[in-house]
Order: sequence, then structure tokens, then C-alpha cells
Amino acid sequence: MLTKRIIPCLDVKDGRVVKGVNFKGLNDVSSPVELAGYYSDNGADELVFYDITASAEGRALFTDILKEVASKIFIPLTVGGGINSLEDFDRVLKCGADKVSVNSGAIKRPELIKEAAEKYGNQCVVISADVKRVNGEYRVFAKGGREDTGMEAISWIKHCVELGAGEVVLNSIDTDGVKNGFDIEMLKAVCDAVDVPVIASGGAGCIEDFEKLFKELPKADAGLAASIFHFGEVKISDLKKRLSEIGIPVRI
Repeated sequence: MLTKRIIPCLDVKDGRVVKGVNFKGLNDVSSPVELAGYYSDNGADELVFYDITASAEGRALFTDILKEVASKIFIPLTVGGGINSLEDFDRVLKCGADKVSVNSGAIKRPELIKEAAEKYGNQCVVISADVKRVNGEYRVFAKGGREDTGMEAISWIKHCVELGAGEVVLNSIDTDGVKNGFDIEMLKAVCDAVDVPVIASGGAGCIEDFEKLFKELPKADAGLAASIFHFGEVKISDLKKRLSEIGIPVRI
């Protein structure tokens, strides 16, 4: 079994890290630069940085804060928000990102995935899918979970991987911020459909939720969380210690 990754997520709005529930009711948390440095020094395997209102506001991602964040960390950095062109990929990579996450930009123009994969390599292109159940179907949402695209999620994610996405972040809107555990059912459907790394996002509330994720879904490559790490409810060092004790391989 490959080493499982633990990934904190920084949702950034107006230059501050925020967190809500089911993608709504955003509350201020901290400075992204300070938090990024803390996670880099305290056992995080990677870091995800989302400029969460860039697409909805129709603007480019804030790069000044991103440069500061990148300068503070020594772990891989994935960046998303307002990524609509190869120029956006180029700008974000030059600011220090290792991988670029696309969501709304790929929904508008799926060829962007293929173009970016050909230019920068599959490992650089991450498809981030915001998914919610609608009338019994997994549906893809755009613009930070605000807009139902009408597209069925599993076939969409599969198509993105075929176009060249080298990694999938599955954000379950149904479980986001609720802290009752990852959306195992939805994640299993995605893991069974693609052969690239899948990162579970949305729902982590305690160490046991990560245990359940990796035990029930060995195909999941990583667990991503925000508020439980931001507010000190779970320390990454404690989480990794526990996972190691029960035989789940992690980088200590």
C-alpha cells in the first residue's frame, strides 16, 4: 500500500483563510501565510490553496498572497481558483505552485485539461470536483458550489482523467464542514472509475474518520481537511501516529 497523504486545505477569501458548512456561511479563520508555515513545519504532506471566490467573481487568482505562502513552505503546493487558461496555469506555477487545480475553468472548456497536461505534464493537472446529490444522482457544481451544471459527476471526472488530469480532488458538498466523516459512498464510486490518485475532501471531524476512510477505501490516496486542523481539533502528528499504529502507511 502506498503512503497515505494528509493534506490541509486553505480556503482563501479576501486574503484570509475562511471556513463554512456545505460551502456556505464562511467565517474568518487566520492568515494563509501563517497557517501555511505552521502546516509545513508540523507534518502536512502537501497543502491545497483555493481562492474560493475567484471563479464566481470572474477574476484572476490573487498571486501576491500565493507567492508569500509558497515562500513559507517546503511541501508540495496545489493551487486553484479562477483557472481558465494556460496563462493562468503559467502564472500560478511561476508563483510557486507545484500543481494546479481546475474546476469551473474545465467545465467551461474541457480542452484546457488536455492542453495543460501536454504542456506541463499530467502530474501538474488536478481536477477538483465539487459534487452534490441531486435527485439521487451525483451532480457536478461550478463556481464554488453555487451553480448546478446538470452534469453527472462520475462520468465527468472520468472524462477529465481521460483528457489528462493526473489527480482528482473530490469535494463532497453534502458532507463539507459537517464533521460526520468522509463521503465513502461517493468516493468509492470515483475510485472505482479512475486509475489516478483520488483525494477525499469534505466531512472529516476526528481521527477515526481518517481511519475509516483508509480502511474502507484502500484506493483513496489522501485525506484533505480544513477546520479540524485550523482549530486544533486534530493535530496532524497525532493523526499520523494513530494511522501508523493501525498499519496504515504514512510519512512520519
